[in-house]
Amino acid sequence: MNAVLSARNLRKCYGDQVVVDGLNLSIQRGECFGLLGPNGAGKTTTLRLLLGLIEPDAGELSLLNHAVPQHARDARLRVGVVPQMDNLDPDFTVTENLLVYGRYFGMSDAAIEARIPMLLDFANLTNKRDVKIPTLSGGMKRRLTLARALVNDPDIIFLDEPTTGLDPQARHLIWQRLRELTAQGKTLLLTTHFMDEAERLCHRLAILDEGRMIAQDTPQVLIQQHIEPQVVEIFGEQVAEWAQEHAARFSRRFEVSGETVFCYVDDAQPLVTHLNGYGALRYLHRPANLEDVFLKLTGREMRE
Repeated sequence: MNAVLSARNLRKCYGDQVVVDGLNLSIQRGECFGLLGPNGAGKTTTLRLLLGLIEPDAGELSLLNHAVPQHARDARLRVGVVPQMDNLDPDFTVTENLLVYGRYFGMSDAAIEARIPMLLDFANLTNKRDVKIPTLSGGMKRRLTLARALVNDPDIIFLDEPTTGLDPQARHLIWQRLRELTAQGKTLLLTTHFMDEAERLCHRLAILDEGRMIAQDTPQVLIQQHIEPQVVEIFGEQVAEWAQEHAARFSRRFEVSGETVFCYVDDAQPLVTHLNGYGALRYLHRPANLEDVFLKLTGREMRE
């Protein structure tokens, strides 16, 4: 196995609060690895630890064969970062943002300029090369931030919620670009709150909660291990009464959330037949997905 990033027994506390608690990770070259978790689960702190921006209280870290944080600066020369919030310089053009960013890595202007056409093509921004940042749409800014993270031709790219706030067209374009990167052998570490994004992109993923890793595997294996194969979502004003009387008869497990009942079943046909004769309720029958796993393991309550 060719691990480009590994963490062993990683721990970080702030005062009495344990933010990262005994985390173990091994991310292989060419895979997209996802970090999922509710707000406050420790994802951002984990990313900062892995990049060597803060020191762990315990544990060992290796990034691109460099011990972190001792040699984090050397490691980060081969790392690209897409932050959660775009931090492009509004006073510069698209091209100037790429040029200035490349200088932080000690690249010559000639070397950066040689990469700019490819980066602009990758971001679908060739015709915007000379415009200022404020004129770009949100999707264009996000694509430019992704292209900027590639200016140093990194081996591993950290992506912190890369598609938050984007419309479906922009999101699908970024998904396509991220698949192209893994096809080229790049390694991606992705955090996201979009479960369909993680399920589509990630070869493997870990779910964090309260600083601990509570599950890790491929999306498909996690779904098979933790959730019944079929889900029937039932809606309507009388759904609570229906659930009290009927849900346990048709499903191995069910949850009531507001005016929706989620029934998790091996065979949905008996329940669907019953609901078709129960005119007061509507339903949606679908396969189980990663969001079902996430909600089962971390709960449905809001996190602040």
